Amino acid sequence: MKIKTSELTGAALDWAVAKCEGNEISIPKGYLWIPTECYATYWQQGGPIIEREGIALYLYGGSEWNAHVGGRESVGPTPLIAAMRCYVAAKWNHEVEIPEELK
Repeated sequence: MKIKTSELTGAALDWAVAKCEGNEISIPKGYLWIPTECYATYWQQGGPIIEREGIALYLYGGSEWNAHVGGRESVGPTPLIAAMRCYVAAKWNHEVEIPEELK
């Protein structure tokens, strides 16, 4: 299933970041995938990616976070969500193919 990176949240966003990080993840049909890394939730996991990739963050309009890296821009309700969406967009463009189980 294709989804816009701007719409990625929760397990789907964590899955996409994990794939960008080179982790091979298979989800058997009908099973729920629970991420072991929650990049868009925990600074200990998403923060190193932000630092390594040089993702710039700023608050836009007082309620939305904006992230920039490599000519890509993403927004989100939190800095980690914006940054991880931006990271995925920089690696895979503005749409990604995710397993149906993550929709």
